[in-house]
Amino acid sequence: MSQDPMSSRRNFIRVSAAASTGILVASFATGATAADPIPRRPIVGKTPAKNPKPDAKEDSKDEGAEEDITPPEDLMRQHGVLQRLLMVWAEAVRQIEGKLDLPVESLHDSAKLMRSFVEDYHEHLEEEYIFPKFRKANKLVHTVDTLKAQHDAGRKTTDLVLQLATVSEIKDADSRAKLAEAMRQSIRMYYPHTAREDTVLFPAFRDVITQDDYDALGETFDAAEEKHLGADGFFKVVEQVAEIEKKFGILDLAQFTPKS
Repeated sequence: MSQDPMSSRRNFIRVSAAASTGILVASFATGATAADPIPRRPIVGKTPAKNPKPDAKEDSKDEGAEEDITPPEDLMRQHGVLQRLLMVWAEAVRQIEGKLDLPVESLHDSAKLMRSFVEDYHEHLEEEYIFPKFRKANKLVHTVDTLKAQHDAGRKTTDLVLQLATVSEIKDADSRAKLAEAMRQSIRMYYPHTAREDTVLFPAFRDVITQDDYDALGETFDAAEEKHLGADGFFKVVEQVAEIEKKFGILDLAQFTPKS
C-alpha cells in the first residue's frame, strides 16, 4: 500500500537519541519556563471569518475580546502536554537505568494524567470527531487505522506503568525493568504518532469537513473540555505536569540548551 501524502506547516519538537537509554527525548517542551507564569487566555469555539471585510481593523476589536482557537490547534496544544509527559518518562528511564532514587509517586501521577488527559480526553476527541471524518471521506484511512491501533497500544503500556510505578513494585529489579521498557515503548511510539497527526492528519482535516461542521466542532471541543477538565482545566493540567517535572528535575527549559 502506498504511503499517505505528507505535508507540514509548522516546526515541531525536535527529538534526540538518549545515549544511555536509546530512546527519544524532546529538546523543547510546550509551556512556560521555571521563571515564567503559565499564560491564560479565554477560548471560544467559533473560527474567524475566512474572508474578513477589507475595512476590518485590529484596533476595532474590544480589548477583552476572546481569542479563537481551532479544533486542530486545540489538539496540538494537547500534544504538548503528552510530549511533556513523555519527557518525564524518559527521565524516569534514565534514573531507573542509573539505579537512582526516582520520585515514584510523581511517576505514578504522570501515568494517571496519561490515562485521564491523554487517553480518556484527548484521544477520545480524535476517535469520536476526527478519525470518522477521514473514514467517511475515504482519505488517509490507513493512517487513521494505524493511529487508532496506537491509541489502543498506548493504553496497555499505561496500564503497566500504573501497575508498576508504586513504592512496593519499584523495589523489585524485574518490576523496574518492565516499567522502564513500558515507558520506552510509549516514548518510541508517541513521538512519530503525534508528528504524523500534526503534519499530515490535522492539516488535511479541512478537506473532509464543511465550514459549518468545523465551527460547530469548536463549540463541541469547548464543551468537552469544560465537562472533562472543568473551568480553566487545560491550564490546570499544565500546572500539574510542571509540578511533576519539578520533582524529576527537568522543569527548567534552559537545561536543554546545548552548551557551546
